[in-house]
Amino acid sequence: MKLLRLLSLLSLGAALLNAAPVTVEKWGIFELELKGPSEGNPFTEVRFGAVFTNGATTVEVPGFYDGDGSYKVRFMPSATGEWKYETKANRWPLTGKLGSFVVTPPAKGNHGPVRVAHTFHFAYADGTPFKQIGTTIYNWTDTPEAVQEETLKTLASAPFNKIRMLLTPQPTPYQNSFAPPRWPFVGTPPTSWDFTRFNPEYFRHLEKRIGQLRDLGIEADVILFNPYGKFGFESMDAASDERYVRYVIARLGAYRNIWWSLANEYDFQRVKTEPEWTRIGELVQAVDPYNHLRSIHNGSLLYDNNQPWVTHASIQNGAAVEEPGRAEMYRGVWRRPVVYDEVKYEGSSPYRWGDLSGEEMVHRFWCGTVAGTYVGHGDYFLVNEDTWTSFGGTLRGQSAPRLAFLRKILEDGPAQGIDPIDKWQDPNTGGVHGTYYLTYFGRAQPTEWTFKLYKNGVEDGQRYVVDVIDTWAMTVTPVEGEFVTKKLNNYHFGDAAGRKVKLPGKPGMAVRVRRIGADGQPVKLELQREGT
Repeated sequence: MKLLRLLSLLSLGAALLNAAPVTVEKWGIFELELKGPSEGNPFTEVRFGAVFTNGATTVEVPGFYDGDGSYKVRFMPSATGEWKYETKANRWPLTGKLGSFVVTPPAKGNHGPVRVAHTFHFAYADGTPFKQIGTTIYNWTDTPEAVQEETLKTLASAPFNKIRMLLTPQPTPYQNSFAPPRWPFVGTPPTSWDFTRFNPEYFRHLEKRIGQLRDLGIEADVILFNPYGKFGFESMDAASDERYVRYVIARLGAYRNIWWSLANEYDFQRVKTEPEWTRIGELVQAVDPYNHLRSIHNGSLLYDNNQPWVTHASIQNGAAVEEPGRAEMYRGVWRRPVVYDEVKYEGSSPYRWGDLSGEEMVHRFWCGTVAGTYVGHGDYFLVNEDTWTSFGGTLRGQSAPRLAFLRKILEDGPAQGIDPIDKWQDPNTGGVHGTYYLTYFGRAQPTEWTFKLYKNGVEDGQRYVVDVIDTWAMTVTPVEGEFVTKKLNNYHFGDAAGRKVKLPGKPGMAVRVRRIGADGQPVKLELQREGT
Protein backbone atom coordinates (compact mmCIF):
# COMPACT_ATOMS: atom_id res chain seq x y z
CA MET A 1 0.00 0.00 0.00
CA LYS A 2 2.82 2.40 0.93
CA LEU A 3 4.59 1.54 -2.32
CA LEU A 4 1.44 2.25 -4.36
CA ARG A 5 1.00 5.57 -2.58
CA LEU A 6 4.63 6.51 -3.24
CA LEU A 7 4.29 5.60 -6.91
CA SER A 8 1.09 7.64 -7.12
CA LEU A 9 2.79 10.70 -5.64
CA LEU A 10 5.78 10.30 -7.97
CA SER A 11 3.42 10.00 -10.94
CA LEU A 12 1.55 13.14 -9.85
CA GLY A 13 4.81 15.05 -9.46
CA ALA A 14 5.98 13.99 -12.89
CA ALA A 15 2.67 15.07 -14.39
CA LEU A 16 2.95 18.48 -12.76
CA LEU A 17 6.51 18.89 -14.02
CA ASN A 18 5.46 17.97 -17.55
CA ALA A 19 2.26 20.05 -17.50
CA ALA A 20 2.16 22.96 -19.90
CA PRO A 21 2.68 26.29 -18.12
CA VAL A 22 -0.26 28.61 -17.65
CA THR A 23 -0.20 31.14 -20.48
CA VAL A 24 -1.92 34.45 -21.16
CA GLU A 25 -1.39 36.84 -24.04
CA LYS A 26 0.17 40.25 -23.56
CA TRP A 27 -2.53 42.73 -22.50
CA GLY A 28 -4.84 39.81 -21.85
CA ILE A 29 -6.17 38.89 -18.40
CA PHE A 30 -4.53 36.49 -15.95
CA GLU A 31 -7.03 35.62 -13.20
CA LEU A 32 -6.22 33.91 -9.91
CA GLU A 33 -9.07 32.61 -7.74
CA LEU A 34 -8.68 31.50 -4.13
CA LYS A 35 -11.14 30.28 -1.53
CA GLY A 36 -11.31 32.22 1.70
CA PRO A 37 -13.60 33.31 4.53
CA SER A 38 -17.24 34.12 3.79
CA GLU A 39 -18.41 34.97 7.29
CA GLY A 40 -18.91 38.55 8.41
CA ASN A 41 -18.58 41.10 5.61
CA PRO A 42 -15.70 40.11 3.31
CA PHE A 43 -16.19 43.28 1.24
CA THR A 44 -15.04 45.45 4.13
CA GLU A 45 -13.16 43.11 6.45
CA VAL A 46 -10.83 41.29 4.05
CA ARG A 47 -7.97 42.96 2.20
CA PHE A 48 -6.66 40.90 -0.70
CA GLY A 49 -4.37 41.44 -3.68
CA ALA A 50 -1.16 40.27 -5.31
CA VAL A 51 2.23 41.50 -6.43
CA PHE A 52 3.28 40.55 -9.96
CA THR A 53 6.82 40.79 -11.32
CA ASN A 54 8.84 39.76 -14.34
CA GLY A 55 12.12 40.91 -12.81
CA ALA A 56 12.11 44.27 -14.60
CA THR A 57 8.63 45.46 -13.64
CA THR A 58 6.68 44.99 -10.43
CA VAL A 59 2.97 45.72 -10.23
CA GLU A 60 0.78 45.63 -7.12
CA VAL A 61 -2.79 44.69 -8.05
CA PRO A 62 -5.89 44.90 -5.82
CA GLY A 63 -8.13 41.86 -5.61
CA PHE A 64 -11.84 41.62 -4.87
CA TYR A 65 -14.45 39.43 -3.25
CA ASP A 66 -16.70 37.69 -5.78
CA GLY A 67 -19.13 36.10 -3.34
CA ASP A 68 -19.51 32.56 -1.95
CA GLY A 69 -16.05 32.56 -0.38
CA SER A 70 -14.34 33.32 -3.73
CA TYR A 71 -11.53 35.90 -3.94
CA LYS A 72 -10.07 36.96 -7.27
CA VAL A 73 -7.25 39.08 -8.56
CA ARG A 74 -6.92 40.01 -12.24
CA PHE A 75 -3.73 41.13 -13.91
CA MET A 76 -3.10 42.62 -17.37
CA PRO A 77 0.57 41.89 -18.23
CA SER A 78 2.41 44.50 -20.30
CA ALA A 79 5.37 42.35 -21.41
CA THR A 80 5.96 38.84 -22.71
CA GLY A 81 7.92 36.19 -20.82
CA GLU A 82 7.61 34.65 -17.39
CA TRP A 83 5.78 36.49 -14.59
CA LYS A 84 5.63 35.47 -10.95
CA TYR A 85 3.17 36.49 -8.27
CA GLU A 86 2.67 36.43 -4.52
CA THR A 87 -0.67 37.12 -2.87
CA LYS A 88 -1.05 39.56 0.02
CA ALA A 89 -3.99 39.51 2.42
CA ASN A 90 -5.00 40.03 6.03
CA ARG A 91 -6.35 36.46 6.20
CA TRP A 92 -4.03 33.43 6.32
CA PRO A 93 -5.84 31.30 3.71
CA LEU A 94 -5.31 34.06 1.14
CA THR A 95 -1.80 35.36 1.79
CA GLY A 96 1.61 34.18 0.63
CA LYS A 97 0.40 32.11 -2.31
CA LEU A 98 3.11 31.86 -4.97
CA GLY A 99 2.85 31.06 -8.66
CA SER A 100 3.97 31.88 -12.16
CA PHE A 101 2.69 32.03 -15.70
CA VAL A 102 4.02 32.78 -19.18
CA VAL A 103 2.91 35.76 -21.24
CA THR A 104 2.78 35.17 -24.98
CA PRO A 105 2.70 37.78 -27.77
CA PRO A 106 -0.68 39.48 -28.27
CA ALA A 107 -3.16 37.92 -30.63
CA LYS A 108 -4.27 39.63 -33.82
CA GLY A 109 -6.34 42.70 -33.03
CA ASN A 110 -4.91 43.08 -29.52
CA HIS A 111 -3.00 46.36 -29.48
CA GLY A 112 -3.22 46.95 -25.74
CA PRO A 113 -4.92 49.78 -23.86
CA VAL A 114 -5.33 53.22 -25.43
CA ARG A 115 -2.95 55.97 -24.26
CA VAL A 116 -2.47 59.67 -24.95
CA ALA A 117 -0.07 60.19 -27.86
CA HIS A 118 1.54 63.28 -29.42
CA THR A 119 -0.07 65.56 -26.80
CA PHE A 120 -3.48 65.85 -28.47
CA HIS A 121 -4.18 62.38 -29.79
CA PHE A 122 -4.47 58.70 -28.88
CA ALA A 123 -2.65 55.47 -29.70
CA TYR A 124 -2.76 51.91 -28.45
CA ALA A 125 0.06 50.68 -26.23
CA ASP A 126 1.80 49.06 -29.20
CA GLY A 127 1.85 52.38 -31.05
CA THR A 128 -1.08 51.70 -33.38
CA PRO A 129 -3.01 54.99 -33.81
CA PHE A 130 -6.49 55.17 -32.29
CA LYS A 131 -8.81 57.50 -34.20
CA GLN A 132 -11.83 57.95 -31.95
CA ILE A 133 -15.30 57.75 -33.48
CA GLY A 134 -17.47 57.37 -30.39
CA THR A 135 -21.13 56.98 -29.50
CA THR A 136 -23.22 57.01 -26.33
CA ILE A 137 -25.38 54.13 -25.04
CA TYR A 138 -25.96 55.00 -21.40
CA ASN A 139 -28.07 52.12 -20.06
CA TRP A 140 -27.56 49.31 -22.54
CA THR A 141 -26.47 46.73 -19.94
CA ASP A 142 -29.73 47.22 -18.01
CA THR A 143 -32.05 46.28 -20.87
CA PRO A 144 -33.61 42.87 -21.54
CA GLU A 145 -31.04 40.37 -22.79
CA ALA A 146 -32.48 40.34 -26.32
CA VAL A 147 -31.97 44.11 -26.62
CA GLN A 148 -28.39 43.81 -25.38
CA GLU A 149 -27.65 41.19 -28.01
CA GLU A 150 -29.26 43.40 -30.64
CA THR A 151 -27.01 46.27 -29.52
CA LEU A 152 -23.89 44.14 -29.90
CA LYS A 153 -25.04 43.04 -33.36
CA THR A 154 -25.54 46.69 -34.36
CA LEU A 155 -22.12 47.67 -32.99
CA ALA A 156 -20.43 44.87 -34.93
CA SER A 157 -21.22 46.64 -38.20
CA ALA A 158 -21.20 50.23 -36.95
CA PRO A 159 -18.22 52.64 -37.18
CA PHE A 160 -17.88 53.25 -33.47
CA ASN A 161 -14.69 52.27 -31.65
CA LYS A 162 -15.68 53.74 -28.27
CA ILE A 163 -18.96 53.87 -26.35
CA ARG A 164 -19.88 55.88 -23.27
CA MET A 165 -21.89 53.80 -20.82
CA LEU A 166 -23.17 54.17 -17.28
CA LEU A 167 -21.98 51.79 -14.60
CA THR A 168 -25.09 52.23 -12.41
CA PRO A 169 -28.72 52.26 -13.62
CA GLN A 170 -30.75 55.39 -14.16
CA PRO A 171 -34.55 55.59 -14.56
CA THR A 172 -35.87 56.21 -18.08
CA PRO A 173 -39.26 55.91 -19.84
CA TYR A 174 -38.25 52.50 -21.21
CA GLN A 175 -38.17 51.13 -17.66
CA ASN A 176 -41.93 51.58 -17.44
CA SER A 177 -41.99 48.28 -19.34
CA PHE A 178 -39.41 46.43 -17.23
CA ALA A 179 -37.24 46.76 -14.15
CA PRO A 180 -33.44 46.51 -14.30
CA PRO A 181 -32.67 42.81 -13.81
CA ARG A 182 -29.70 43.48 -11.53
CA TRP A 183 -28.48 46.07 -9.06
CA PRO A 184 -24.90 46.91 -8.05
CA PHE A 185 -25.51 46.63 -4.30
CA VAL A 186 -27.32 44.23 -2.03
CA GLY A 187 -30.65 45.65 -0.93
CA THR A 188 -34.17 46.47 -2.03
CA PRO A 189 -34.92 48.87 -4.89
CA PRO A 190 -35.42 51.66 -5.39
CA THR A 191 -33.35 53.19 -2.55
CA SER A 192 -32.81 50.71 0.28
CA TRP A 193 -29.21 49.57 -0.24
CA ASP A 194 -26.36 48.24 1.84
CA PHE A 195 -23.46 50.23 0.39
CA THR A 196 -20.98 47.96 2.19
CA ARG A 197 -22.04 44.91 0.17
CA PHE A 198 -21.72 44.67 -3.60
CA ASN A 199 -23.76 42.36 -5.80
CA PRO A 200 -21.21 40.20 -7.67
CA GLU A 201 -23.85 39.05 -10.18
CA TYR A 202 -24.27 42.64 -11.36
CA PHE A 203 -20.57 43.06 -11.99
CA ARG A 204 -20.15 39.65 -13.62
CA HIS A 205 -22.75 40.65 -16.18
CA LEU A 206 -21.03 43.99 -16.73
CA GLU A 207 -17.69 42.23 -17.23
CA LYS A 208 -19.22 39.94 -19.80
CA ARG A 209 -20.47 42.88 -21.84
CA ILE A 210 -17.19 44.81 -21.55
CA GLY A 211 -15.34 41.72 -22.74
CA GLN A 212 -17.66 41.48 -25.74
CA LEU A 213 -16.99 45.13 -26.57
CA ARG A 214 -13.26 44.41 -26.34
CA ASP A 215 -13.63 41.53 -28.77
CA LEU A 216 -15.38 43.90 -31.20
CA GLY A 217 -12.50 46.36 -30.92
CA ILE A 218 -14.57 48.88 -28.95
CA GLU A 219 -13.36 50.90 -25.96
CA ALA A 220 -15.72 51.06 -22.97
CA ASP A 221 -15.79 54.58 -21.52
CA VAL A 222 -17.34 53.63 -18.17
CA ILE A 223 -19.12 56.43 -16.28
CA LEU A 224 -18.77 55.90 -12.52
CA PHE A 225 -21.31 58.45 -11.25
CA ASN A 226 -24.35 60.10 -12.83
CA PRO A 227 -26.79 62.69 -11.45
CA TYR A 228 -29.97 61.06 -12.73
CA GLY A 229 -29.98 57.74 -10.90
CA LYS A 230 -32.48 58.62 -8.16
CA PHE A 231 -31.63 55.26 -6.64
CA GLY A 232 -29.20 56.72 -4.12
CA PHE A 233 -25.98 55.70 -5.90
CA GLU A 234 -25.23 59.32 -6.72
CA SER A 235 -25.44 60.49 -3.11
CA MET A 236 -23.34 57.98 -1.18
CA ASP A 237 -21.03 59.29 1.53
CA ALA A 238 -17.29 59.67 0.93
CA ALA A 239 -16.41 56.29 2.45
CA SER A 240 -18.95 54.51 0.25
CA ASP A 241 -17.72 56.39 -2.83
CA GLU A 242 -14.17 55.24 -2.15
CA ARG A 243 -15.18 51.64 -1.47
CA TYR A 244 -17.20 51.64 -4.72
CA VAL A 245 -14.36 53.10 -6.80
CA ARG A 246 -11.84 50.62 -5.42
CA TYR A 247 -14.12 47.65 -6.04
CA VAL A 248 -14.94 48.69 -9.60
CA ILE A 249 -11.28 49.22 -10.50
CA ALA A 250 -10.26 45.92 -8.92
CA ARG A 251 -12.85 44.10 -11.04
CA LEU A 252 -12.62 45.98 -14.35
CA GLY A 253 -9.12 47.44 -14.46
CA ALA A 254 -7.51 44.44 -16.14
CA TYR A 255 -9.74 44.86 -19.22
CA ARG A 256 -7.57 46.64 -21.76
CA ASN A 257 -10.52 48.47 -23.36
CA ILE A 258 -11.52 50.39 -20.20
CA TRP A 259 -11.60 54.20 -19.94
CA TRP A 260 -12.70 55.85 -16.68
CA SER A 261 -15.17 58.73 -16.77
CA LEU A 262 -15.79 60.05 -13.27
CA ALA A 263 -19.23 61.40 -14.04
CA ASN A 264 -21.81 62.29 -16.62
CA GLU A 265 -22.65 66.00 -16.29
CA TYR A 266 -20.73 66.18 -13.03
CA ASP A 267 -21.91 69.70 -12.17
CA PHE A 268 -25.57 68.57 -12.15
CA GLN A 269 -24.72 66.19 -9.32
CA ARG A 270 -25.27 68.75 -6.59
CA VAL A 271 -24.19 66.55 -3.68
CA LYS A 272 -20.48 66.68 -4.61
CA THR A 273 -18.17 69.68 -4.59
CA GLU A 274 -15.22 70.38 -6.89
CA PRO A 275 -12.71 69.28 -4.21
CA GLU A 276 -14.62 66.00 -3.85
CA TRP A 277 -14.39 65.35 -7.59
CA THR A 278 -10.68 66.05 -7.44
CA ARG A 279 -10.33 63.59 -4.56
CA ILE A 280 -12.19 60.89 -6.53
CA GLY A 281 -10.15 61.56 -9.66
CA GLU A 282 -6.90 61.27 -7.71
CA LEU A 283 -8.18 58.06 -6.11
CA VAL A 284 -8.90 56.52 -9.53
CA GLN A 285 -5.40 57.48 -10.66
CA ALA A 286 -3.80 56.06 -7.51
CA VAL A 287 -5.54 52.67 -7.37
CA ASP A 288 -5.59 51.77 -11.09
CA PRO A 289 -2.41 49.73 -11.75
CA TYR A 290 -2.75 50.23 -15.51
CA ASN A 291 -3.17 54.00 -15.78
CA HIS A 292 -6.25 53.82 -17.99
CA LEU A 293 -7.51 57.03 -19.56
CA ARG A 294 -9.42 59.31 -17.17
CA SER A 295 -11.86 62.17 -17.72
CA ILE A 296 -14.94 63.90 -16.30
CA HIS A 297 -17.91 65.03 -18.40
CA ASN A 298 -19.56 68.41 -17.83
CA GLY A 299 -23.07 69.77 -17.93
CA SER A 300 -23.00 73.56 -18.12
CA LEU A 301 -19.89 74.15 -15.98
CA LEU A 302 -16.55 73.17 -17.48
CA TYR A 303 -14.24 71.19 -15.21
CA ASP A 304 -10.64 72.28 -14.70
CA ASN A 305 -9.08 69.76 -17.09
CA ASN A 306 -5.62 70.97 -16.15
CA GLN A 307 -5.94 68.82 -13.03
CA PRO A 308 -3.02 66.32 -13.04
CA TRP A 309 -5.29 63.29 -12.75
CA VAL A 310 -7.10 64.15 -16.02
CA THR A 311 -5.68 62.50 -19.16
CA HIS A 312 -8.06 64.05 -21.70
CA ALA A 313 -10.96 66.49 -21.76
CA SER A 314 -14.46 65.06 -22.18
CA ILE A 315 -16.68 67.96 -23.24
CA GLN A 316 -20.39 68.57 -23.72
CA ASN A 317 -20.66 71.53 -26.08
CA GLY A 318 -22.53 71.47 -29.37
CA ALA A 319 -21.71 75.08 -30.25
CA ALA A 320 -17.96 74.38 -30.07
CA VAL A 321 -18.08 72.12 -33.12
CA GLU A 322 -20.33 74.23 -35.32
CA GLU A 323 -17.10 75.72 -36.70
CA PRO A 324 -13.53 74.32 -36.67
CA GLY A 325 -12.08 77.49 -35.16
CA ARG A 326 -14.22 77.11 -32.05
CA ALA A 327 -13.37 73.42 -31.66
CA GLU A 328 -9.63 74.10 -31.62
CA MET A 329 -9.65 76.60 -28.75
CA TYR A 330 -9.90 74.11 -25.87
CA ARG A 331 -6.76 72.31 -27.09
CA GLY A 332 -4.60 75.33 -26.37
CA VAL A 333 -6.06 75.76 -22.89
CA TRP A 334 -5.51 72.20 -21.66
CA ARG A 335 -2.69 70.89 -23.90
CA ARG A 336 -4.21 67.42 -23.99
CA PRO A 337 -6.67 65.51 -26.20
CA VAL A 338 -10.15 67.03 -26.44
CA VAL A 339 -13.12 64.75 -27.07
CA TYR A 340 -16.47 66.43 -27.65
CA ASP A 341 -18.35 63.43 -26.31
CA GLU A 342 -21.70 65.17 -26.47
CA VAL A 343 -22.47 67.70 -29.21
CA LYS A 344 -26.26 67.14 -29.13
CA TYR A 345 -27.82 64.11 -30.81
CA GLU A 346 -29.10 63.25 -34.23
CA GLY A 347 -32.80 62.64 -33.73
CA SER A 348 -36.43 63.69 -33.76
CA SER A 349 -36.72 64.74 -30.13
CA PRO A 350 -38.87 67.73 -29.13
CA TYR A 351 -35.90 68.77 -27.02
CA ARG A 352 -33.31 70.92 -28.75
CA TRP A 353 -30.43 68.70 -27.59
CA GLY A 354 -31.83 65.73 -29.53
CA ASP A 355 -33.01 67.14 -32.85
CA LEU A 356 -29.94 67.35 -35.08
CA SER A 357 -30.22 66.30 -38.69
CA GLY A 358 -27.84 63.67 -39.97
CA GLU A 359 -26.10 66.33 -42.04
CA GLU A 360 -25.53 68.48 -38.96
CA MET A 361 -24.14 65.57 -36.94
CA VAL A 362 -21.67 64.74 -39.71
CA HIS A 363 -20.77 68.43 -40.06
CA ARG A 364 -19.87 68.63 -36.37
CA PHE A 365 -17.63 65.58 -36.63
CA TRP A 366 -15.74 67.13 -39.53
CA CYS A 367 -15.39 70.47 -37.76
CA GLY A 368 -13.85 68.69 -34.79
CA THR A 369 -11.62 66.58 -37.02
CA VAL A 370 -9.83 69.38 -38.89
CA ALA A 371 -9.44 71.22 -35.56
CA GLY A 372 -7.38 68.33 -34.19
CA THR A 373 -10.08 67.14 -31.76
CA TYR A 374 -12.52 64.22 -31.59
CA VAL A 375 -16.32 64.05 -31.54
CA GLY A 376 -19.00 61.72 -30.14
CA HIS A 377 -22.28 60.59 -31.70
CA GLY A 378 -25.79 60.19 -30.35
CA ASP A 379 -28.94 58.73 -31.96
CA TYR A 380 -32.19 59.98 -30.43
CA PHE A 381 -34.99 58.43 -32.47
CA LEU A 382 -37.70 56.66 -30.50
CA VAL A 383 -37.32 52.86 -30.49
CA ASN A 384 -38.79 50.49 -27.87
CA GLU A 385 -40.19 53.51 -25.99
CA ASP A 386 -36.72 55.04 -25.82
CA THR A 387 -33.62 55.69 -27.93
CA TRP A 388 -30.24 54.26 -28.98
CA THR A 389 -28.48 56.79 -26.77
CA SER A 390 -30.42 55.58 -23.76
CA PHE A 391 -30.70 51.85 -24.39
CA GLY A 392 -29.11 50.76 -27.66
CA GLY A 393 -30.82 48.30 -29.95
CA THR A 394 -30.70 49.58 -33.52
CA LEU A 395 -29.65 52.87 -35.11
CA ARG A 396 -32.22 55.02 -36.86
CA GLY A 397 -30.19 58.02 -37.99
CA GLN A 398 -28.37 58.70 -41.24
CA SER A 399 -25.00 59.76 -39.87
CA ALA A 400 -23.46 56.37 -38.99
CA PRO A 401 -22.42 55.37 -42.56
CA ARG A 402 -20.90 58.83 -43.05
CA LEU A 403 -18.97 58.46 -39.81
CA ALA A 404 -17.64 55.12 -41.07
CA PHE A 405 -16.45 57.02 -44.15
CA LEU A 406 -14.78 59.64 -41.93
CA ARG A 407 -13.11 56.93 -39.87
CA LYS A 408 -11.62 55.48 -43.07
CA ILE A 409 -10.32 58.95 -44.02
CA LEU A 410 -8.74 59.30 -40.56
CA GLU A 411 -7.18 55.85 -40.56
CA ASP A 412 -5.69 56.49 -44.01
CA GLY A 413 -4.35 59.82 -42.74
CA PRO A 414 -1.39 60.83 -40.58
CA ALA A 415 -0.51 58.23 -37.99
CA GLN A 416 0.24 60.94 -35.43
CA GLY A 417 -3.15 62.58 -35.93
CA ILE A 418 -4.47 65.73 -37.54
CA ASP A 419 -3.43 69.09 -36.08
CA PRO A 420 -4.35 72.64 -37.13
CA ILE A 421 -2.07 73.88 -39.91
CA ASP A 422 -2.56 77.67 -39.55
CA LYS A 423 -5.09 77.89 -36.74
CA TRP A 424 -5.38 81.67 -36.43
CA GLN A 425 -5.80 82.33 -40.16
CA ASP A 426 -7.20 79.11 -41.67
CA PRO A 427 -9.05 77.10 -38.99
CA ASN A 428 -10.70 74.93 -41.65
CA THR A 429 -7.45 73.12 -42.48
CA GLY A 430 -5.74 70.42 -40.43
CA GLY A 431 -3.02 67.92 -41.15
CA VAL A 432 0.78 67.63 -40.98
CA HIS A 433 2.97 70.44 -42.32
CA GLY A 434 4.52 69.69 -45.69
CA THR A 435 2.91 66.27 -45.97
CA TYR A 436 -0.86 66.12 -45.54
CA TYR A 437 -3.69 68.69 -45.57
CA LEU A 438 -7.42 68.27 -45.02
CA THR A 439 -9.57 71.35 -45.64
CA TYR A 440 -13.27 71.21 -44.75
CA PHE A 441 -15.54 73.90 -46.21
CA GLY A 442 -18.48 73.18 -43.90
CA ARG A 443 -21.69 74.98 -44.76
CA ALA A 444 -19.99 77.10 -47.43
CA GLN A 445 -20.68 76.11 -51.05
CA PRO A 446 -17.58 77.06 -53.07
CA THR A 447 -17.34 76.27 -56.75
CA GLU A 448 -13.54 76.28 -56.78
CA TRP A 449 -10.50 76.17 -54.52
CA THR A 450 -7.16 77.74 -55.30
CA PHE A 451 -4.29 75.44 -54.43
CA LYS A 452 -2.50 77.18 -51.54
CA LEU A 453 -0.47 75.76 -48.64
CA TYR A 454 0.79 77.45 -45.50
CA LYS A 455 4.58 77.84 -45.60
CA ASN A 456 5.70 75.55 -42.75
CA GLY A 457 7.34 72.42 -44.15
CA VAL A 458 6.81 73.51 -47.78
CA GLU A 459 9.50 74.27 -50.37
CA ASP A 460 9.53 75.15 -54.06
CA GLY A 461 9.17 72.15 -56.31
CA GLN A 462 7.32 69.81 -53.99
CA ARG A 463 4.70 67.67 -55.74
CA TYR A 464 1.19 67.08 -54.43
CA VAL A 465 -2.00 65.28 -55.42
CA VAL A 466 -5.47 66.53 -54.52
CA ASP A 467 -8.73 64.68 -53.84
CA VAL A 468 -12.19 66.23 -53.63
CA ILE A 469 -14.22 64.66 -50.80
CA ASP A 470 -18.01 64.72 -50.51
CA THR A 471 -18.59 64.02 -46.81
CA TRP A 472 -22.30 63.21 -47.27
CA ALA A 473 -22.21 61.28 -50.55
CA MET A 474 -19.09 59.50 -49.21
CA THR A 475 -17.04 59.90 -52.37
CA VAL A 476 -13.37 60.65 -52.99
CA THR A 477 -12.64 62.07 -56.44
CA PRO A 478 -8.98 62.48 -57.46
CA VAL A 479 -8.07 65.66 -59.30
CA GLU A 480 -6.17 64.97 -62.51
CA GLY A 481 -2.45 65.65 -62.53
CA GLU A 482 0.01 66.95 -59.96
CA PHE A 483 0.39 70.28 -58.25
CA VAL A 484 3.93 71.66 -57.96
CA THR A 485 4.64 74.23 -55.24
CA LYS A 486 5.98 77.71 -55.82
CA LYS A 487 6.36 80.44 -53.19
CA LEU A 488 3.60 83.06 -53.37
CA ASN A 489 4.43 85.40 -50.48
CA ASN A 490 5.73 85.43 -46.92
CA TYR A 491 3.11 82.95 -45.81
CA HIS A 492 1.99 80.68 -48.61
CA PHE A 493 2.98 78.48 -51.50
CA GLY A 494 0.73 77.96 -54.50
CA ASP A 495 0.80 75.85 -57.63
CA ALA A 496 3.49 76.84 -60.13
CA ALA A 497 0.89 76.81 -62.91
CA GLY A 498 -1.71 78.66 -60.84
CA ARG A 499 -4.12 75.74 -60.94
CA LYS A 500 -7.46 75.73 -59.18
CA VAL A 501 -9.66 72.83 -58.13
CA LYS A 502 -13.30 72.76 -59.28
CA LEU A 503 -15.90 72.09 -56.57
CA PRO A 504 -19.63 71.29 -56.93
CA GLY A 505 -20.99 74.31 -55.04
CA LYS A 506 -22.67 72.29 -52.26
CA PRO A 507 -22.18 72.09 -48.49
CA GLY A 508 -20.15 69.39 -46.78
CA MET A 509 -17.23 69.35 -49.20
CA ALA A 510 -13.55 68.89 -48.38
CA VAL A 511 -10.23 68.67 -50.19
CA ARG A 512 -7.35 66.39 -49.26
CA VAL A 513 -3.82 67.32 -50.32
CA ARG A 514 -0.97 64.78 -50.07
CA ARG A 515 2.67 65.22 -51.02
CA ILE A 516 4.08 62.59 -53.35
CA GLY A 517 7.59 61.22 -53.63
CA ALA A 518 9.84 60.29 -56.52
CA ASP A 519 7.88 57.07 -57.02
CA GLY A 520 4.71 59.04 -57.70
CA GLN A 521 3.02 57.73 -54.53
CA PRO A 522 1.91 59.77 -51.52
CA VAL A 523 4.72 60.23 -49.00
CA LYS A 524 4.47 57.71 -46.19
CA LEU A 525 2.85 59.42 -43.23
CA GLU A 526 5.50 58.64 -40.64
CA LEU A 527 5.14 59.70 -37.03
CA GLN A 528 6.73 63.07 -36.39
CA ARG A 529 7.68 64.74 -33.14
CA GLU A 530 5.47 67.61 -32.12
CA GLY A 531 6.69 70.87 -33.60
CA THR A 532 8.31 69.35 -36.69
